Amino acid sequence: MAVDAMCSPLGPPACEKDAKALQFIEEMTRNADAVQENVLAEILRRNAETEYLRLYNLGGATDRETFKSRIPMVTYEDLQPIIQRIADGDRSPILSAHPISEFLTSSGTSAGERKLMPTIREELDRRQLLYSLLMPVMNLYMPGLDKGKGLYFLFVKSETKTPGGLLARPVLTSYYKSDHFKTRAFDPYNVYTSPNEAILCPDSFQSMYSQMLCGLYEREQVLRLGAIFASGLLRAIRFLQLNWPELAHDIRTGTLNSKISDPDIRRCMTRVLRSDPDLADFIESECSKDNWERIITRMWPNTKYLEVIVTGAMAQYIPTLDYYSGGLPKVCTMYASSECYFGLNLNPMCKPSEVSYTIMPNMAYFEFLPHDSNSPTDATSDKLVDLVNVEVGKEYELVITTYAGLCRYRVGDILRVTGFHNSAPQFHFVRRNNVLLSIDSDKTDEAELQSAVENASKLLNEFKTSVVEYTSYADTKTIPGHYVIYWELLVKDSANFPKDEVLERCCLAMEESLNSVYRQGRVECNSIGPLEIRVVKNGTFEELMDYAISRGASINQYKVPRCVNFTPIMELLDSRVLSSHFSQSLPHWTPERRR
Repeated sequence: MAVDAMCSPLGPPACEKDAKALQFIEEMTRNADAVQENVLAEILRRNAETEYLRLYNLGGATDRETFKSRIPMVTYEDLQPIIQRIADGDRSPILSAHPISEFLTSSGTSAGERKLMPTIREELDRRQLLYSLLMPVMNLYMPGLDKGKGLYFLFVKSETKTPGGLLARPVLTSYYKSDHFKTRAFDPYNVYTSPNEAILCPDSFQSMYSQMLCGLYEREQVLRLGAIFASGLLRAIRFLQLNWPELAHDIRTGTLNSKISDPDIRRCMTRVLRSDPDLADFIESECSKDNWERIITRMWPNTKYLEVIVTGAMAQYIPTLDYYSGGLPKVCTMYASSECYFGLNLNPMCKPSEVSYTIMPNMAYFEFLPHDSNSPTDATSDKLVDLVNVEVGKEYELVITTYAGLCRYRVGDILRVTGFHNSAPQFHFVRRNNVLLSIDSDKTDEAELQSAVENASKLLNEFKTSVVEYTSYADTKTIPGHYVIYWELLVKDSANFPKDEVLERCCLAMEESLNSVYRQGRVECNSIGPLEIRVVKNGTFEELMDYAISRGASINQYKVPRCVNFTPIMELLDSRVLSSHFSQSLPHWTPERRR
C-alpha cells in the first residue's frame, strides 16, 4: 500500500483500517488537481438547473474556464437575501439541487454576526470522512491510544428553527446529534469517557458536570484530554476549580448531584456511579491546594497530549495550558468551519506555531485570493488561484465552492502556504480577515493585537503573572479616542502582584508593538490617545461567555471576541474592572524615508 510517505519514524499504520485511511490521503493528495477538477464538474453538473447558476448562463458547462469566466466571487452579504428566502420557506432549487436539510450557524463571534450556512444531508458523510482520517494519522505519532480513553469536553446547543421550519444549529451540534456520531461503530483508538447522553444534554452545567465526573472516575484510563478550542479546555479546568467539592461528594457516596435533573443523564450515570472514598480523598487533597500548576497531569496522570485548537487567536492560551498541564503537547488535528470542512494536520505532534493543515481536495472546490496586507488590491475573481498553484510563503484568503451551493464564497480566513504534501498545499492559519481596531486612519487586526499583548505580557513574567484572557475596544468617547484593552490575569504569587508602574509599562510595550500608522497618530498627529489597560476580576471572561451562550452562541464554537462594541458586553466588562492603567510615554516613531 502507498503509505510509506505517511509513516513517522515510530512505525507503520496501527491496523489495516488505518492503512486504508492513509492510502486514501495519499491518493487524494497525489492527484489533487484532477480531484479538484472532478469535484467542480460534479458540483456544476448536479446544480446546473439551480436558480443561482442559471443567472450566469453556464449552459450546462462544467469546465473550469467557463466557471471562472462567469461566476463571481461573493461574500455572505451578497448571498444573504437568497439565504433568507430559503430560511423563510422557499423550497425551490435556489442554490442546490439537493434539498437544504438545515442551516449551520456561525460561531456568533466571527465578523460580529451569526450567519446561516445552508447545508445538505450528504455533507455529513464528508465530515465523517474527514473525522475518520484523524486517528490513523495520530496513531503514527502516538502509539498505544487503544489502551485507554479520551476525556473530551463536547457540547451541543439547543436548536432553533427558521420561519420556514428548517433547523438552525452549530455544525458540531448537527454532527453530535446525527447517527454518524450517536451510533458510531466501536473503535478502540477513539473511545470517550463521556457518554453520549452527557454530550447531548443542552444544559451546559449538567453536561459539563457529568462529563467531568466520568473523567474523574476514569482518571487512570485517560490518555488524552481535549475540547474544540483551547478556551473550552480552560473553561473545564475552571469548572473543576469551582465544583470539585460536589464532584468529590458524589464519588464518595456513589450518588449524583441533585442539580443534575436530565433524565437521560441520570439514567446513564447509574452505570458509572460507585462509591470510591479513596478517589474522593485524592480529589479533595489535590483540588484544595492553592497551587494548581500541572493540575491536568495530577488528576489524569497518564495523559499524553491535549487536543485543542491553539492556532490563530487561540495561541494566546498556550502559556495557561502549559501551566495547568506541565507543558504537555498540544495537538491541532483538523481545519474546518460551518461552511465546509477543509483539511487535517499530517504532523499533529508539531509545535503550535508550526501547525499546518493539508487541504483535502475532495471536500469542496478551493480557490485562493492573494492577500498582501502591505499592498491591498481590489479583490476580483480574475486574481483567484487554484489549489495546486498557490506559492509557498504567500498568504491567501480562502474561497470555496461547495456541494450545498456556495459558489466562489469568501470564507474570510487568511492562510499562509508552508509547503506541500504531494501536490496538495499545506497552510498555516494566520487570522480572520478584517478584524480591526481603528481610531483614526490606523487599522489594527487580530494578529497584530495578539502580538502586542504577547510582547507586553513578557513584562509580567518576573512577577509570575500571565494574561489568561483579553479583549479590546476603540473608545471614541474621549478626545482623542484611544484603545482600551481588558486583561484578566493569572497571578501565581498574590504577594508579588505587578505594581501600577509595571502595568503602565505594559501599556507602552503594547503601543511599541503596534503599526507605524498607529504610532504616528500618537506621536505626530495626536489623533490617538494613550493606550489603556483595564485589569478585570478573575472569572470575568467566563461571565462573558455565559452571556454569549444565553444569547444563542454555541459553547463548542464560542471564541472570545477580540474587539467588542456591544453595549451590554462593555458594561459587563467595565463593572468588573479592578484597576485602570495608561501609557505614560509616547511610543517610538520617526517619519518614513521616501524616495
